[in-house]
This record gives sequence, structure tokens and C-alpha cells, in this order.
Amino acid sequence: MTKCKYDLVVFDWDGTVMDTTATIAAGFQHAAREMGYPVPSETEVRAVIGLDWPSAISKIVPACPAEDYERFREVYWKWYVPHEKDVVLFPGMRELILGLKTLGVKRAIATGKSREGLKRVFALTGLESEFDTTQTASECLPKPNAEMLEKIEIELGIPAERTVMIGDTTHDVHMAHRYGCDVVAMTYGASPIADLEAAEPTFLCHNVEELVKVLGVEELLKK
Repeated sequence: MTKCKYDLVVFDWDGTVMDTTATIAAGFQHAAREMGYPVPSETEVRAVIGLDWPSAISKIVPACPAEDYERFREVYWKWYVPHEKDVVLFPGMRELILGLKTLGVKRAIATGKSREGLKRVFALTGLESEFDTTQTASECLPKPNAEMLEKIEIELGIPAERTVMIGDTTHDVHMAHRYGCDVVAMTYGASPIADLEAAEPTFLCHNVEELVKVLGVEELLKK
């Protein structure tokens, strides 16, 4: 019988489960343009995906004063939400998430999204009931702080040595290192491969087919 190498698999969302990276970048660029600030490149935006809003805006739109952050968010969301409905899950990700449940593996989310944003994508994908717990930037200190993973352990009672974090940014990798669990870096998301390699993840995967091999659950994707 197939058995996962871990008792708990924690997923980041944007750029890991769902292919939102390009849409998020376009939304940031739109907001900067609409508010009259220098427009960041897609590469610059990708570097801050997963961070909390104040940190992200201050890094890529430094001309925007703190008192305008909320307005920036409003302009961004007005553009982003209508486009979000066209975003899809990465190939094989749904099958993996559902399949882990059949193996008795706990599944969690640790995301830089807000609670409202996570609820919205859960409504789009129908995946909310598939996770045992979720932690967002609304309740926790931002990545790479390890608070999200610490709260997940407290709730589910599964220690770091039996946990793996799956993410697509260096923020995810550093968070996992601070917490003390293994981490898989997915190369199809926000952070460049060179940056991910430099962060020294436990594993580096280019797609879900490689990910299931790392987890020891190849059978989940076989027809």
C-alpha cells in the first residue's frame, strides 16, 4: 500500500497550488500605474509574492507612502478579483490534494493571502473541505516568520520532523528552515530557480509529477 513519507503536508497557495503569479504581478502593475507610481517589473513583483501587503508595497513601490497602502490595495483588488476567476490549479495538484486524504495524510495551507482571499479561491476551486487547517496572513506574522507552521503544529499535533512544506518562493523555504521541517521548492512559481537553489530547500521540483515522487505517492497520479 502506498504510504506518504510525511504525516502532514503543508501547501502554500499562490504559485504553488494555483497558477496566480502572473495575474498577481499584473494586478500590482495596474495599481502602481493607476496611482501614478513607477510600475515595477514582473520580476520585481514575483520577488514579493507571499509577503504581507505593507512589506510587498514598500519593496516594489517605495514611492507609495504608508498612508496610501490601503488605497493601493483597493485599486489592486478592483482589478484582480474579476481576473481571478480565469486562474487555474497547476496540473496534478487537485489529484494530489485529494489523494493524500485517501492515504490518511493531514493537509494544511500556510499562505500569504488574506483570510478573505483564501475563502474566495476556495469558493472557486471547491477545495476548502480538503484541508485540515489553514493559516493566512490575516492571523499570523508574515513569511518567513515560522508562526504559520507553529500554529498548524499546535492545532494538528504533528511535529516538524513529520511535516513537509511545499512552496514556490524563498519566503516559503526560509519559513520552513526556521520552523525545522523539510521543504519542497516548486520551480514553476514566483521565485527564480537560482534563488530557490541558493535558499537550500530539501527538495527542488519542477512539476507535480516530480513532487509525488518526493512524497512517495506516485500512485496518486497514475490513471
